[in-house]
Amino acid sequence: MDFVTATANIRASVFAIEQKSRFDVKSMAGNIIPAIATTNAIIAGQIVLEGMKILREDWGRCTTSILYRVPTARRKLIVPSPLEAPSAKCYVCKDNPEVTVSLNTDTMTVGVFEEKVLKNHLGMVAPDVEIEDGKGTIIISSEEGETEENNGKTLSNFGITSHSRLKCDDYLQEFQIVVNILHNITLSENRENPVEFVVTGDVPPAPSAAPPAPPAPTENVAASTSKVTPRKRPRDEIEIEDEDDLVML
Repeated sequence: MDFVTATANIRASVFAIEQKSRFDVKSMAGNIIPAIATTNAIIAGQIVLEGMKILREDWGRCTTSILYRVPTARRKLIVPSPLEAPSAKCYVCKDNPEVTVSLNTDTMTVGVFEEKVLKNHLGMVAPDVEIEDGKGTIIISSEEGETEENNGKTLSNFGITSHSRLKCDDYLQEFQIVVNILHNITLSENRENPVEFVVTGDVPPAPSAAPPAPPAPTENVAASTSKVTPRKRPRDEIEIEDEDDLVML
């Protein structure tokens, strides 16, 4: 205890910390729980073991370890489980993450979009937002004072409507995501349960083109009155063009 008290006080004097008596040091040291038995030490050991697997590029043996408060039925405290593959709908796990945000572009302002959608929901810290309109229009900048005048303007003031694409980049987290906008006026009209926006992980379908007009009838075509009996085609001659079609034989 004399050695511990002396070294502790030497280190305390170096950092201008109040020194303690032998009795104080003894009372504090007696209440310290051994670090080897703490949860942090156990988890740190598991991290080291998994890190060694990664260094050996032994990906097949990498696992997720779960530490339980009480032993399981098999009398185990640490239970490993195989790693799960990234979800195809997760906008963080994707190589090119995209999300769809349904909102009313006539009422949603740029400032509310930045605070509630980008920062609160998507977890960005300092986003930069650029409209993919071929012009490189920037409506939100992480640089202080550059785009503050846009905070009170609505998204529609910048031509943002359904199927507009916003490229969002958070430099501090090295996180990039494309936000697809869907203009929805029904969200803001529901006064009983108002919802400002809805975020989903799927990309919205592109607007379908108008169906082509049917050809005009030709007046010189003569109608045939002969009855034609269709030839029954063999099964192997039937071609299926789409797997979703239902073929009746």
